Amino acid sequence: MPVAEEDHVGLRRRQWARELLDADTRGMAVLGRARWITLAARPAIESVFARHQLDTGEFDVLSTLLRAGAPYRLRPTDLYRSLMISSGGLTDRLARLEKAGLIERVTAEKDGRSLPVQLTDEGKRRAEAAFRDDMRVEAELLGALSEDEQLMLASLLAKLAASLMKSVG
Repeated sequence: MPVAEEDHVGLRRRQWARELLDADTRGMAVLGRARWITLAARPAIESVFARHQLDTGEFDVLSTLLRAGAPYRLRPTDLYRSLMISSGGLTDRLARLEKAGLIERVTAEKDGRSLPVQLTDEGKRRAEAAFRDDMRVEAELLGALSEDEQLMLASLLAKLAASLMKSVG
């Protein structure tokens, strides 16, 4: 097998090929490796957030607000839909971030009942710094691949993701 196959997934595929000759393990070759890569990369990425006194969930909130663009404000409903978490999970994150001075609740111009969430100056600064550090670490993690290989892999994963989104709903 090529060097790329000489990993734990390649070993498992060879074992399955020996035991169940008719089993098609191509899915394992892609999805098994994708899962392993995600798990292996998590500690390095989480340590970036920790250096910025954030956890992954808090960073997700701050980065979602930052990506929204000026004035870096969203309604809580839009935030939890974007983050795909429960409203209760968001409430806990928002309380921690507000206590840390990274977000604030502001009165909506059109709806006095709504309290949109907005980045503070410190929240914006910390989100930008954490994001830049995260992208630097992720680029380092991809260092074994050439730029062309990274582009090709990203394109193939985007195609697979689009296909899965259609089938999952």
